[in-house]
Amino acid sequence: MATAPARTRPGHLARREALIGYVFISPWLIGFLVFLAGPILASLGLSFTQYKPGQIPIWVGLANYVRMFGDELFYLSLSVTTKYTLISVPLGLAIALGLALLLNQKVPGQRFFRTVFYVPSLISGVAMAIVFAWIFNSRFGILNYLLSFLKLDGPNWLSDPDFTLSAFVLMSLWGVGSTVVIFIAALQGVPVALYEAASLDGAVGWRRFIHITLPMISPVVLFAAITGVIGTFQTFAVSYIMTSGGPANASLFYLLYLYKNAFNWFEMGYASALAWFLFLIILICTGLLLRTSDLWVHYEGLGKK
Repeated sequence: MATAPARTRPGHLARREALIGYVFISPWLIGFLVFLAGPILASLGLSFTQYKPGQIPIWVGLANYVRMFGDELFYLSLSVTTKYTLISVPLGLAIALGLALLLNQKVPGQRFFRTVFYVPSLISGVAMAIVFAWIFNSRFGILNYLLSFLKLDGPNWLSDPDFTLSAFVLMSLWGVGSTVVIFIAALQGVPVALYEAASLDGAVGWRRFIHITLPMISPVVLFAAITGVIGTFQTFAVSYIMTSGGPANASLFYLLYLYKNAFNWFEMGYASALAWFLFLIILICTGLLLRTSDLWVHYEGLGKK
């Protein structure tokens, strides 16, 4: 008489499937723990120590955090980064939205122009810094050469503290292409029925943009604003390559100052404290944007958030 095959218990099968799943994701888990979570936790511990490479960390408690509030360069780097953020993020969003509105029109060569505006955003920070160091050169840069046709004397963009931050703001506009693509996708998601209803009510042009287009794409604007703030507070490569924080610390961005503490002056403990303070700043800025979004972000079917 044949024996019936043994049934696998549901609990055992679930544990087996979970184990197989963990085996497949183990390369990512190991990489996350070793290269991301591990260094994050290590930096948190080092922020409470006085530590230089090759030496034993010495516990100093909150001394590194207290030191920040008496550090002039800390305030200066935070001021430079904040000014850059407050100018470049709104300006970049406005220009990206304007370009998206233009590129969303049905005109000949639409795909070509979309590609032209998007491609520059693919260039790495290092390559972009090298190109713009030439563009902003006061002696033979193309920007001052073009200004000469308008009978204007171009400034020493990267040598004059009064114009250095302005140069970085102008350079940041080079990469608005990725935001333009996101805005175009949002614009194409606005229901045509809303525009038709607005036309029947006599709303056209600017009024249609204010009362229909902008509210409908406001969640995307919020997303772009948050990612823009995070990106500007992490500005490093362009300032490191082009000016190294000069002239007169006019381009000493926060992340560059953190880098100098860590790898120029080997103040690893203080640099770790600066990194965690930067995390706190980004967390607060993101939280403020999300909280204030109740006033201006519109979700279809829900009204404002």
